[in-house]
Amino acid sequence: MTSIEQNTHDMGHLADWSVTSWKEKLDPQQVVYQNRADVDKAVTKLRSLPPLVTSWEIQKLKEQIAEAQVGKRFLLQGGDCAERLDDCRPENITNRLKILLQMSLVLVHGMQKPVIRVGRFAGQYAKPRSSLTETRTVDGKELTLPSYFGDLVNGESFEPATREPDPHLMVRGYQHAAMTLNFVRALIDGGFADLHHPEYWDLSFFGAASLSEQARRSYKAMSDELAGALRFMENLGEKTVDDLTRVDFFTSHEGLNLLYESAQTREVPRRSGHYDLTTHMPWIGERTRDLDGAHVEFFRGIQNPIGVKVGPTADPDEIAKLIKTLNPNDEPGRMVLIVRMGAAHVGTNLEPLVRRIDETGSPVLWICDPMHGNTRSAAGGRKTRSVDDIYEELKVSAEVHSRCGTHLGGVHFELTGEDVTECVGGASGVSEVDLDQNYSSALDPRLNYAQSLELAFLLAESLKSNRNT
Repeated sequence: MTSIEQNTHDMGHLADWSVTSWKEKLDPQQVVYQNRADVDKAVTKLRSLPPLVTSWEIQKLKEQIAEAQVGKRFLLQGGDCAERLDDCRPENITNRLKILLQMSLVLVHGMQKPVIRVGRFAGQYAKPRSSLTETRTVDGKELTLPSYFGDLVNGESFEPATREPDPHLMVRGYQHAAMTLNFVRALIDGGFADLHHPEYWDLSFFGAASLSEQARRSYKAMSDELAGALRFMENLGEKTVDDLTRVDFFTSHEGLNLLYESAQTREVPRRSGHYDLTTHMPWIGERTRDLDGAHVEFFRGIQNPIGVKVGPTADPDEIAKLIKTLNPNDEPGRMVLIVRMGAAHVGTNLEPLVRRIDETGSPVLWICDPMHGNTRSAAGGRKTRSVDDIYEELKVSAEVHSRCGTHLGGVHFELTGEDVTECVGGASGVSEVDLDQNYSSALDPRLNYAQSLELAFLLAESLKSNRNT
């Protein structure tokens, strides 16, 4: 079979697909815009703009994911729960990139394998909601307005004008994504070399009273080994330093707003099929993965690697059908399952899912998202997450995969490089009484710098132990 015949065979299942065929399906998160002409104007503008990412970058990520699916790489995915347009500032972008790269270095050292770095950057502007509307009491009267779906759709302030979905925000989201990507690429291409010097790492949590002596010694030993290894490599010469400080970095976001995603989806020269060029790896959320829904219809036709969020109530047979729909030809590097079960459920619910999917023989990358299943309300009403619960889900997930003979191939964190007080626990010592000190997330609580780095040390140590058993 020639390459042209192979491509025709592989694309045969897409004969009834188009960039807009999703519009014929139900979208449970569909945004209701009041002015159709303004929507058409925004979509037309987005279609005319250059792509945010390239097809060859997407193919490179797909190749690396294929290696991670067989245990040769590990994927670290992290970033904000919902990016804000106003937070497109150099210090915010630098801090998020810095913590992700530092975490990846810890994981590389502990696991002794390459790490794929994927940021929830440059497009995580839309968020799903459990209800399309929100009701509050204002001036003694109940007021119902559209829910806040992220800055790609409307504003956070509970006011009629702000909450009204504005299609022009899709264009503003594109513009801010482009600026973010431009800055990230400049930092990566420029080396961002200070990440490889321990004096730029904030390891003050090593001295926290809540940290056990055994953990302190383990973290310190790993930190010293990592610093020594980096100094040794730097002493080998300038080319080696360049290789160390210039890394691949990919982006991801939930492909929630299909108007935005499809407007930037196109065919490219010398490649078959359509690519969603808003990001390297879009994902489908837990609320939008219905087999007959709009999101599955759109995603089945794009060539990107695809993430799918899977919660504790997922039916293993249904997920197997979903994988077959999205990846009928069992293409390596295509499917990423981002499992978010929660510490209370992962021990009982993950194994049946892993074994059922493993039976199909379809290649998938198993990623643990220990954030979303562990969200709870604190005494004061704030949403929070416990570092202990997050680590417990990570640890149990690794144990389940070890028992099943499969690979825990990655982790998915909501985090920030700033000193926020949104998640409790960890050596940094944040408790529920501290939540109001610096709680700046518009939606979900994020790990701060110290909590993120501590979890990287914990995970590296845990997976290193599994590798040695």
